[in-house]
Amino acid sequence: MKFLDPTNDVAFKKIFGNDQKKEVLISLLNSLLGLKEGKKILEVEIQNPYLVPRIADLKNTVLDVKCKDQRNISYLVEMQVAKA
Repeated sequence: MKFLDPTNDVAFKKIFGNDQKKEVLISLLNSLLGLKEGKKILEVEIQNPYLVPRIADLKNTVLDVKCKDQRNISYLVEMQVAKA
């Protein structure tokens, strides 16, 4: 059996990119980011990962998830893979 690599943008959207999986994604992000009560993510929205920057001098931005926490602060989360 083959598994999808969640660090791949297409696989990430396949695994987490529907409304039934939002609670799983929220739990994963809160755990990975070590967020404490009062600062935990409550809402997520999967984004188009390739956004054109509003400022001409900036490179293209890769964005995976837009989040909002318990304080109503918004965060932009991008999947990064580090080579060991």
